[in-house]
Amino acid sequence: MPLREQIEELAARPGNEYTSADHELFAEFKAALNSGMVRAAEKDDEACWHVNSWVKRGILVGFRMGTMEEMSASRSLRFFDKNTYPTRALTVADNVRVVPGGSSIRDGAFVAPGVVCMPPMYVNVGAYVDEGTMIDSHALVGSCAQIGKRVHLSAAAQIGGVLEPVGAMPVIIEDDVLVGGGCGVYEGTIVRARAVLAAGTILTGSTPVYDLVSGRICQRQNDQPLEIPAGAVVVPGARAVQSERGREWGLSIYAAVIVKYRDEKTDRAVQLEDYLR
Repeated sequence: MPLREQIEELAARPGNEYTSADHELFAEFKAALNSGMVRAAEKDDEACWHVNSWVKRGILVGFRMGTMEEMSASRSLRFFDKNTYPTRALTVADNVRVVPGGSSIRDGAFVAPGVVCMPPMYVNVGAYVDEGTMIDSHALVGSCAQIGKRVHLSAAAQIGGVLEPVGAMPVIIEDDVLVGGGCGVYEGTIVRARAVLAAGTILTGSTPVYDLVSGRICQRQNDQPLEIPAGAVVVPGARAVQSERGREWGLSIYAAVIVKYRDEKTDRAVQLEDYLR
C-alpha cells in the first residue's frame, strides 16, 4: 500500500493506542519529510500551488502518537516535548551549515544542502527549505512553510506556518526572494519568485497590497491566498481611514505598497555573496 494511503488510514483511526508497526510507519513518513520526498505543498506545471492535506494529517497524527519525554541538552537547558518530534539529527554529510549559537531544526523538516543557519533560528516540522537559502539570526520558518532556492530570510524575519486546518495553504516563499529584517509573512501568503520584501513589511491574509506600478490592489480573493507578484519590491506603508471619525482624527492603517519591480539596481543591492557560504 502506498505511503499516502497508510498515513491516511493511520490518521483516521480512532483512539490513542498505537502498535510498533504504526510507529515504524510514522518513522518512514518522517524520513520522507526529512529527505524532501513528501512535502506539505507542491507547485504544478502551471505554477499553481496545491496543499497535500494527507501530509499535514501525517504530521498531526505524530503529535497524537507521541509521549512527553525529556530532551534536555544539559541540566541548565531543559526541554520537554513529544518523543515523535525531537530535534533533527543532522551530520556533516548533510552539507547544511548550522553556525554555533542555539539554532534548532525539528525532525520532519527538509533542509537542503547549501542552506546556512545563523544562530539563533528555528525551523519547524513540515517545513521545506531549498538549496542555497540563508536563514538569518532570530528568523523563524513555521510548520509546513515552503521556502525556495537562494532565499534570504533576514534577521528576525517570521515565516508563519499553517498546519491547521489541513486543507489550508501554508506560507510559500519562492526562489530568489529577499525577506527583509523584521518582516512577517503569515496565513498562507504566497510570495512569488524574485520578490523583495523591505524591512518591516507584514503580510497576512487581510493585508491589502497597493501596486503603484500596475495600479491594482492585491488582496486575498475568496479561498485564494494573498499573492505577491514575481519580482515585486514591497515596502511597508499606510492608507488613510476614510470614515468621518478617521478623517477627523487623521488616522491611517497599515498597508503594503509595491513601489517598483526588480531591476539590475535591485539585484545588486540584494545579492547574496557566495563568500558567506
